[in-house]
Amino acid sequence: MLTAPVTARGEAETESVAERLASELGPDDVVYLDGDLGAGKTTFARGLARGLGARARDVASPTFALINEYAGDSGAIVLRHVDLYRIADARRDLEGLGLPDSVAGAPVCIEWPRNAIRGLLPPTVEVRIETDPGGASRRITVARAPLPRTR
Repeated sequence: MLTAPVTARGEAETESVAERLASELGPDDVVYLDGDLGAGKTTFARGLARGLGARARDVASPTFALINEYAGDSGAIVLRHVDLYRIADARRDLEGLGLPDSVAGAPVCIEWPRNAIRGLLPPTVEVRIETDPGGASRRITVARAPLPRTR
């Protein structure tokens, strides 16, 4: 696990950081991706997908689909990618998406996590992405969540 913040200059370096994290994920891991609009959350998800064996070119922001699944060469789902930007921060709305059951069995990354999701799918890993004022680089902080979770 990365122990100190990393500076990534561009999408390729951001994806590389995520690939390294992917090698440490198991099927019950829930990765929260936190950062401002345009910070690189979907880019990070693309790196996770590639690191887990999915085709990175298939990764897109699930803003309108809400949940995307990415498969490896065998056809098995290797990552689920959830975007809560357009969803109310209400447990009933998240349960309406089938959460948490609909994402069981593979690591899941969640963009725009807020309070309600913490009760349904607490994070095992939290990633904070901050862009520098000029936008040329990103500061990425990765932390394993301190408390165990159940799904």
